[in-house]
Amino acid sequence: MSTADELAKLHDLLQKGALSQAEYDAAKARLLAGDPLMEGLNSGFKRLRRSDGDAWIAGVCGGIARVTNVESWIWRLLFAVATPFTGGAMIIVYLLLWIFVPRESDPRAP
Repeated sequence: MSTADELAKLHDLLQKGALSQAEYDAAKARLLAGDPLMEGLNSGFKRLRRSDGDAWIAGVCGGIARVTNVESWIWRLLFAVATPFTGGAMIIVYLLLWIFVPRESDPRAP
């Protein structure tokens, strides 16, 4: 959805009385400035690197831990526990991350 569409929705909500003027102004300012949640998420994906120092297999969980500030052993446990419940799909996810996420020491990484 475009910014213009979002602004139109906000204006409609204001006209219908669902938003106060202060809520409308705050939402409009947040929309025009860019959503900090999405910016944080995007910067996290850009920073994601496989860990050199915190690796059991390929450093995927260590890299995710660094970006999310959650201990790597928790990510390892989540991958291990989720694997049988997803029919092995978590193994595919791990392999894709191993292939496509660059290592910390990779000089070609952006």
